Amino acid sequence: MPEAASVQAVRATIGDSEFDRDTAVTPRGAGVYDIDLSAGWTIINAVNGGYLLAVLGRALADALPHSDPFTVSAHYLTASQPGPAVIRTELVRTGRTLSTGQASLFQYDDEGREVERIRVLASYGDLDSLPDDVRTTALPPVIPPMDQCFGPQDAPAPIPGSSAITDRLFLKLDPATLGWALGAPSGKGEMRSWFGLADGRDADPLSLLLAVDALPPTAFEIGLSGWVPTVELTVHVRCRPAPGPLRVSITTRNLAGGFLEEDAEVWDSQDRLVAQSRQLARARLG
Repeated sequence: MPEAASVQAVRATIGDSEFDRDTAVTPRGAGVYDIDLSAGWTIINAVNGGYLLAVLGRALADALPHSDPFTVSAHYLTASQPGPAVIRTELVRTGRTLSTGQASLFQYDDEGREVERIRVLASYGDLDSLPDDVRTTALPPVIPPMDQCFGPQDAPAPIPGSSAITDRLFLKLDPATLGWALGAPSGKGEMRSWFGLADGRDADPLSLLLAVDALPPTAFEIGLSGWVPTVELTVHVRCRPAPGPLRVSITTRNLAGGFLEEDAEVWDSQDRLVAQSRQLARARLG
């Protein structure tokens, strides 16, 4: 297994990194938070959905009695833009092991009207209190060593529009899922990659909310191009990730009626399944 230091020699730390600064929320009042959404996490002129989920996840971690996301379900209502936003949270229920809350992110349109961008329902708990027993048939994805994989810097041509998020990520994609970049998509709807943050910050439960939605869309390998906007995304965080690079595997089995699903698994450096997700996305056909 490659050493975590191979991601970057000088490492940022959890709590002191660009990701932490750009997802930091400022309490305004009871359950209300302000944030300036960073343009550094945009892709094709839209703010990345995983980054947005991490922003809302951070607000809920502050608002709820428990601090670790267990399950987070988000509906993306309108496209978010870089700039000021307001998050309103509500405690739905609290118990001994889990607390549940909801949160919505709002921005203002050109006429000054408040527009809801995302609505989230989530349950939080304490990952460190979970038992160690694991019974699974799941296996980590087989990805070639990092030096045999390719990152955005190796692309033959830049992505149209903004691709600022790629400067903040460490991605090394499996060549078997990169046919689309060479004009020869496989048609299999698969994407696999080594994953980390470019400044070397290790993963934590909040950054897992980003990891499930940070790879190129599987639609590219199906033969489609362009933006694939998320309609709904549900993430299950299974355990706190160990230090070191992650492996992310995403598959699509069905595209119908202009919509596709993406199932993601995130594995840590100790071969543990640390997060799973499913999202429904709109595919731009034709």
